[in-house]
Amino acid sequence: MARITLCSQLLPSLLVPVRQRNHYQLMGVIGTGLSRGRRFSAASSSKISMSLKAGIVGLPNVGKSTLFNAVVENGKAQAANFPFCTIEPNVGIVAVPDPRLNVLSDLSKSQRAVPASIELVDIAGLVKGASQGEGLGNKFLSNIREVDSILQIEKRVDKLKKGKAKDSQTKIKEEAERSSLEKIQHALLDGKPARSVALTDLEKDAVKHLCLLTMKPVIYVANVAESDLAEPGHNPHVKEVMNIAPELQSGVVTISAQVESELTELPYEERTEFLESLGVSESGLGNLIRATYGILGLRTYFTSGEKETKAWTILAGMTAPQAAGVIHSDFERGFIRAETVSYDDFVAAGSLAAARERGVLRSEGKEYIVQEGDVMLFRFNV
Repeated sequence: MARITLCSQLLPSLLVPVRQRNHYQLMGVIGTGLSRGRRFSAASSSKISMSLKAGIVGLPNVGKSTLFNAVVENGKAQAANFPFCTIEPNVGIVAVPDPRLNVLSDLSKSQRAVPASIELVDIAGLVKGASQGEGLGNKFLSNIREVDSILQIEKRVDKLKKGKAKDSQTKIKEEAERSSLEKIQHALLDGKPARSVALTDLEKDAVKHLCLLTMKPVIYVANVAESDLAEPGHNPHVKEVMNIAPELQSGVVTISAQVESELTELPYEERTEFLESLGVSESGLGNLIRATYGILGLRTYFTSGEKETKAWTILAGMTAPQAAGVIHSDFERGFIRAETVSYDDFVAAGSLAAARERGVLRSEGKEYIVQEGDVMLFRFNV
């Protein structure tokens, strides 16, 4: 499971209808798809696809919990204006927006569509000296250590500079083990995060067990006014964040917590029109998820049939058996072959059977590297 930690998270947790053939079923926690307002179940009778855990972090009062509430809409986080409003991490599940899922589901006449999902964690506000027991003390560091990726919310570039408090605190803990790798030791002593060091695969494996906090990939999330969404680079503060982030080996995403909050109040069919009126084509959540997939090196493949169409998250470079193992370990253990077709070829053909007739359905073996958007049918024997 890949994990992402966010400074601010917004996830809807409502009882809403999930599309089933001939009837509707109520599910407890859901994520929302982008196309035609279809609502997806984030749960399934089968194993949930490999998901991400992202932690939202940031200095107090930068809009962490406001953003989380807008995306998660679960009412657990109280967006009050004092440092330790979020004492325990708030957790929510959001579906990964992917319009391809709708297309495949319709072509296969699937009873349901199940998207990949991301687990968002709203972590308590960070204060200087946390590693020395100040504020929430080491509880913050413990919470953030459990995630795969960090989303750090920033309002202004001066906040980003203050945010170095986080790297200095985690550096104190990591420097205790700096003898493990000389390269990382030098980087930490220079005030650079561990992720700035170019490591070989063997070196990466050597430090993996250390769970170095500054080794985790970071995306800086610039919380801006809706007027800055269309041209974020025109905002001098955002522009400076964009200039600083590459030095820290980090990405940048602009998002308006206010706009994301307003989107949750609109009917699904009106959201696209609302975003277009602001000069953008995609919600901040969609941009955030795409950036997260990119920084973690993740890919999506699909399985599609009459029962369900489902998106699965894998690491780039995974072989067909490894991808099959994300569904179930038996699929990997007894892997024989994977009948595979690209998303574009599947859509052009209209079905798996038609793709086979056209000769675009391939039989891939154990060495095949799964590509983004592959539609796969696994053959196995155990």
